[in-house]
Amino acid sequence: MDISKLRETAPFAWTLVPSGGEPRAPVVFYGSRELVEAMDDKVVEQASNVARLPGIVGASMAMPDAHWGYGFPIGGVAAFDPDKGGIVSAGGVGFDISCGIRCLRTNLDGESLPPVAAALADGLFAAIPAGVGEEGELRLSPGEIDDMLVGGARWAVGRGYSSPADLEFVEEQGAMPGAAPGAVSDLAKKRQRGEVGTLGSGNHYLEVQVVERIFDAAAAEAFGLAVGQVVVCIHCGSRGLGHQIGTDYLVSMAKAAERLGTHLPDRELACAPIRSDEGQQYLGAMRAGINCALANRQVLTHLTREAFATVLPGASLETLFDVSHNTCKAERHRVDGRVRELFVHRKGATRAFGPGHPELPDRYREVGQPVIIGGSMGTASYVLCGTAESEARSYSSASHGAGRAMSRHEALRRWQGRALVDQLRGEGIFIRTKSMRGVAEEAPGAYKDVHVVAESTEQAGLAKRVALLKPRICVKG
Repeated sequence: MDISKLRETAPFAWTLVPSGGEPRAPVVFYGSRELVEAMDDKVVEQASNVARLPGIVGASMAMPDAHWGYGFPIGGVAAFDPDKGGIVSAGGVGFDISCGIRCLRTNLDGESLPPVAAALADGLFAAIPAGVGEEGELRLSPGEIDDMLVGGARWAVGRGYSSPADLEFVEEQGAMPGAAPGAVSDLAKKRQRGEVGTLGSGNHYLEVQVVERIFDAAAAEAFGLAVGQVVVCIHCGSRGLGHQIGTDYLVSMAKAAERLGTHLPDRELACAPIRSDEGQQYLGAMRAGINCALANRQVLTHLTREAFATVLPGASLETLFDVSHNTCKAERHRVDGRVRELFVHRKGATRAFGPGHPELPDRYREVGQPVIIGGSMGTASYVLCGTAESEARSYSSASHGAGRAMSRHEALRRWQGRALVDQLRGEGIFIRTKSMRGVAEEAPGAYKDVHVVAESTEQAGLAKRVALLKPRICVKG
């Protein structure tokens, strides 16, 4: 990115200098100079296009891990006011609706892992269905699919998949209100019949990690984290159902925009007014997709606990937090001294409520919401907490991962999966996968430096670092 087009308006915050032409909202990029310069020009174009959408409030924003996406940049955040003609955009949520991370803390010390690491890796790989189109043992009837789309993680708990205690630490307490299974196509439901409790492919993973460093002792104590402790992160979303919802509604929204005369700066930004029939239908379908992802991560949590119990009897795995990355949520935010209901799109970005927010569990209310920045299989991940400042800076949003630095095609050209698996094994990291091609596509070097992303997220005031996690086992599709 040509940084001469930007002005640093606050520490680690860069605003695109207006260049005349069509009016738009401000465009803000968060991150260090190094990260912002490394963003491709397509991110500038996409964030600028978002800034031209009807009803946008404040700025179109890109988080420190931002890179090129479909319509919105991945790492894009924007809020819209329904009272001002604000829109909802399927491209602003993404195809992998409610892709997110469930983080589990354990009662295990990292020193207990080496003797059992290979067996635990094998056990998790056998228990967790992973890969393109992979299905699990749980197969749902049409009626059960609808129940799951309404009940989310609560539905899974009711089916015996782990504990009701998990739900306090899941967004929306496990079920997103307003889900409308009737707005989800039969094809989308068919694609999901055997995919609840499966990991998927691409950048999705289940990773066993060890806390290597604590940055904030008070927050770490609230989160139940300590140096040397084993944690587990499960990264996945709504699988085929979410992808089909995105596909279906991009078509219907494009037709709605044409019918309503909505100017689209990019066809990939197909959208509909929040209060239109199309907008309401998409929101109902998207909320059903969120519940699908929450149910999926709940079932995977159950399978993970079973695999640990086989290898490490007495292991306890508690949900630290479950947070989604690809959503549009109705939230109340203070703008120009007045609280307004806004529809906040976060695509490849995480909600990050600060201390005192009423929606946080009591355990975390004093320190802020847990925020998970996932790394890649050979690097590291971070646990952070939301800040009070992020409400004004980013509608309480933060980075969600390292962010890709190159395309999957380029990664395949540079790395071979088998060699990467062997290399990481030499570093004490066990990889289990059905696709060596997928390993190459997700090579650690294909991503930005997660340490720089996490530090920039903190320096920009979006979230504060709490703990550094290093991988020991990674299961991938």
